[in-house]
Amino acid sequence: MNIYSRNHLFWMLRAIKLASLGAGLTSPNPLVGAVIINKKGELIAEGFHQKAGMPHAEAMAFENLKQDPTGGTLYVNLEPCCHKGKTPPCVQKIISSGITSVYVSIKDPDPRVSGKGIQILEKAGIAVYLGLCEGEALELNKSFIYRNLHGKAYGTLKWAMSLDGRIGLQNGKSKWITNQLSRSFAHSYRANFDAIVIGGSTLRNDDPLLTTRSQKTPEPLRVVFSKTLNLPMECRLWNCKKAKTIVAYDGSSANEANLSNLPSFIETLKLPSDNPKHLTEMLAGIGCNSILWECGPRLATAALETNCIQEIITFIGSKILGGKDSMSPFTDLKFERMEQAINLTNRGRLILDNDIIIKNKIL
Repeated sequence: MNIYSRNHLFWMLRAIKLASLGAGLTSPNPLVGAVIINKKGELIAEGFHQKAGMPHAEAMAFENLKQDPTGGTLYVNLEPCCHKGKTPPCVQKIISSGITSVYVSIKDPDPRVSGKGIQILEKAGIAVYLGLCEGEALELNKSFIYRNLHGKAYGTLKWAMSLDGRIGLQNGKSKWITNQLSRSFAHSYRANFDAIVIGGSTLRNDDPLLTTRSQKTPEPLRVVFSKTLNLPMECRLWNCKKAKTIVAYDGSSANEANLSNLPSFIETLKLPSDNPKHLTEMLAGIGCNSILWECGPRLATAALETNCIQEIITFIGSKILGGKDSMSPFTDLKFERMEQAINLTNRGRLILDNDIIIKNKIL
């Protein structure tokens, strides 16, 4: 690798690092960072997309310019937009700036852009180089890409279990399997997601709060997915001062008379069945790129079987619960051969005191 390619890599990785600063805040938009260097190779501006509705990364970089960028180079981890939304298209600003070359990691999967932004820049005489740090850029915006390609929110399933694979005792008690450090990490981990989903059983048994403990503003949307609408009249999720709660329910089975038991300010959404796919599509439609599923075994199994789960994060506490009737993360998947088992790839491990946290991606 020569000095020039090393420089290009350095600046693109800087753009990706900048982009990551907006994690959890930009949906339905992607995470984007932009770096501008002059023709001498010196940094003269940078920026990132901070929040949906705010300036795009390129626009922010141009606002921060320290000198004329004529003859310079722009590094951006996602194809510059060419359509007008809440903010103006970025390609025209790039063209009028005098920049002569643009390095782009990946094309934008949004059909309104998807190659069109690059074509406009090239027609204007700007050299565009596609593919630098492609792997890092794909990982960074996997949720945004998945939603645009599949029309569903990207799903991560999270559970805490004992060393012998139990998530609770036979009577449903599960507090606490993991230690305080793990639980604090779980709170902060929620900040990476647009919505957190539980089922009615989890609400009734655990009365969770489902927040980041003020580590993100606004807090992720809290969603209760109910088959029956047999929900408690009082619980912590009905307090929406810091985080919004939605109740989505199966319109084919739920007793809608139970809706009167919910506080009047709780938004409800009627779905055609209890298939979790409908929920992921609905959440994608309101701008959610990513979902964290913190549900019990039945809903977790249904979400897994309907391809609503793309990643899994497992918190393993140094405890043994024992008992064949103790709770497991899933109900029966009805596998009869080992070839049917769901294969995973390891994406990282972390040890917190005596607990182990493992992140896997479904192959």
